[in-house]
Amino acid sequence: MITQSDFGKPRAVAVTALFSIQTLTGTCQREYESRAAVNTVVLHPNQKELISGDQNGNIRVWDLAANSCSCELVPEVDTAVRSLTVMWDGSMVVAANNRGTCYVWRLLKGTQTITCFEPLHKLQAHDGYILKCLLSPEFCDPNRYLATASSDRTVKIWNVDGFKLERTLVGHQRWVWDCVFSVDGAYLITASSDTTARLWTMSTGEAIRVYQGHHKATVCCALHDGAESAPS
Repeated sequence: MITQSDFGKPRAVAVTALFSIQTLTGTCQREYESRAAVNTVVLHPNQKELISGDQNGNIRVWDLAANSCSCELVPEVDTAVRSLTVMWDGSMVVAANNRGTCYVWRLLKGTQTITCFEPLHKLQAHDGYILKCLLSPEFCDPNRYLATASSDRTVKIWNVDGFKLERTLVGHQRWVWDCVFSVDGAYLITASSDTTARLWTMSTGEAIRVYQGHHKATVCCALHDGAESAPS
């Protein structure tokens, strides 16, 4: 389990012992020092590196085995990195910031190592903050998408091949904080300060369900999608 903190220290529990440590002790196994509040963390698919983004605009790659920072990037000085997402195969990473910009890098070594970033694209996605960016899952291929959720009350869907805007999802009345794809990439769930969550179909960009019931901002969402039942 990975946690983040505004004290500037992302904390990580050893990935190989996630279940036993979390269940039995919950003991912090590693602590990584950052010089600014950590806004976002993501685990690389190789499960050997942790990537963090902070309030000062720094992106750091932490080697979980060496227990040290192996790489540091500053795409835009003094502009907070709000969200990070890594392609399921470890080939790409996207960072989104408070100025509505996405920075895209190709990860040259895929799932084996994450030591070399190659700049791929800079995308001015929104006029307001980007609060969440998310690359589509494995089974969405051959159509790969990037979703960006923003304080401008919209979610935009970008085709990763060329980063062309596919569609804009309009309907939320306040900031959109979070989004999650279905496992096949056919649907997207969003969460907003307007107290609702919405289910969108990617084929048309229409909201086919609006989930109401919260009395305050809905700031995160998760989807239990087609998981098989545990064997009896």
